[in-house]
Amino acid sequence: MKDFMLIFRLKDIADSKPSPEQMQERMNWLASIAAQNKLVDKGNTLLPTKEGARHISSDQIVSDGPYTELKEFLSGYIVIRTETIEEAVEIAKLNPLFKIGGSIEVREILKRD
Repeated sequence: MKDFMLIFRLKDIADSKPSPEQMQERMNWLASIAAQNKLVDKGNTLLPTKEGARHISSDQIVSDGPYTELKEFLSGYIVIRTETIEEAVEIAKLNPLFKIGGSIEVREILKRD
């Protein structure tokens, strides 16, 4: 089994505050993953970048970031465990985030021994 991080992205900051119905849909999706014993880390919701982010460059200069010119922002993540990335993608495709124009990046997590 492999671990995959599902990284949630939104286009509009207004979508970072879901309605109660949207929140229930998201919780149901998460519960379905947990019921399959594939949820490793329920992750967290990230604050919008202007409120809760800083960028530290290689020369350790701290600035607000990530950069505001990005067309999308990270809204959160979870970690799931599946046999293949294709299986992780199929799970991600069931997320209601797509109904509001969001996207999900699926990335395998490198395990170090």
